Amino acid sequence: MNVAAKERMLPKLDHIYHQLLDAVDAGIHIVDHEGVSIVYNRKMSEIEDMDKVDVMHRKIMDIFMFAGEEESRLMQALRNGDVRKNAKQTYFNYKGQEITTINDTFPLRSEGGDIIGAVEIAKDITRLERLTRESAREKPDAKYTFDQIIGRSAPFLEVIDNAKRATRTTSSVLITGETGTGKELFAQSIHNGSERSSKPFISQNCAALPDTLIESILFGTVKGAFTGASEHPGLFEQADGGTLMLDEINSLSAPLQAKLLRAIQEKTIRRIGDTKDRSVDVRILATVNEDPLISMDKNDLREDLYYRLSVVSIVIPPLRKRKDDLPRLVEHFVAKYNHRFQLAVPGVSQGVMELFTEYDWPGNVRELEHMVEGAMNLISYDEEIDYSHLPPHVRHKFPLYATYSFTPPAPATGPVHGEKRPNRTLQSFMEEAERVYIEQILDQCEHNVTQAAKELGISRQSLQYRLKKYEIKKNI
Repeated sequence: MNVAAKERMLPKLDHIYHQLLDAVDAGIHIVDHEGVSIVYNRKMSEIEDMDKVDVMHRKIMDIFMFAGEEESRLMQALRNGDVRKNAKQTYFNYKGQEITTINDTFPLRSEGGDIIGAVEIAKDITRLERLTRESAREKPDAKYTFDQIIGRSAPFLEVIDNAKRATRTTSSVLITGETGTGKELFAQSIHNGSERSSKPFISQNCAALPDTLIESILFGTVKGAFTGASEHPGLFEQADGGTLMLDEINSLSAPLQAKLLRAIQEKTIRRIGDTKDRSVDVRILATVNEDPLISMDKNDLREDLYYRLSVVSIVIPPLRKRKDDLPRLVEHFVAKYNHRFQLAVPGVSQGVMELFTEYDWPGNVRELEHMVEGAMNLISYDEEIDYSHLPPHVRHKFPLYATYSFTPPAPATGPVHGEKRPNRTLQSFMEEAERVYIEQILDQCEHNVTQAAKELGISRQSLQYRLKKYEIKKNI
């Protein structure tokens, strides 16, 4: 190939070279003899969360937060010819974000042996390092007891009674309940009521992490098990003698559920990368947020694990099935946020309490707490929570309660100038406004009760009750 042909090929080769660099699943960063970045591939940009334009043609000491050149592996390779293989490094980008990588760092030399640059090839372990560090921290003790569980409705009292009986043994417990029903509150209460109360209580949401991470967090690792792995006890070992709560157990993969089953049955675990088993004494409290039979039908929960966990089975009813507890719960949350926000809110209006009893509470007790907290962020110091303080999705579903938007019929004879209008009770005003609005909606729906109930956001039976209460005649 002649010189001219070679020169024509150079742009094509340069394009191919950059495509290959960006296709590699490893970060690559190359600096020249002055420490100026000349290669910075796509993967390294993702690892360090920085754009190429912020790095290319700039000195690395100007864009990364190092105390000095001695902390930068690239600069050590450039200045001293240091070579490092499979070495962990933690540093900060110019945004202050912590980055942890496993690096191969080495100098680039000319044919004469002079150092003309340095290269770093990196694998990202930032997330793994953070999660490992967080799981190794001392966990706070369980703080809830049965005395703090609010509810006196018959179905709820039965659940509390069954849970109290579970404190007498060390058997596994499966707690079933929709999101927001208080599954962890029950788990902590069982732990605190048992003989293990002085030992650790550790909880882990199994749906929050991928299997590759949750396995190492649960069972631990030995040094060298994989790149960057250190000697680290898992949650089973950390909870030894105490209780381990595994939330959303049905989110684990089938192979990991099988490994969990073996750990529960054999009372031993094996760290990732280890060759020996370690004995553990841990009580398992597991939770699922749907009927476990449905989870098994969908193959989300292994049958053998279900039967092993459900030695004791506790089913927490949703809030819509224990609405008798609403006044107590509301009173509790109002008092809680009065204390936290330094307010003196007396409670909720009668209209809001009636709305609460009609609402189906898909988010359960957690949703109720958030609704009260949100309302108290919008309220005056000693003002009662009313319809206007509720979130938009609730107001939209229950427009009937927006009494402030109604125009009740004016009195037949207005007051004489200088006279005071006769006082009306709030209850009287609300009932009149409710009657007027129902009549308006019925007229709009041509007296179709089913359609009117849908527009009002209430059940047909509830509307029938109001028609009878206000003696509203419907034309059918």
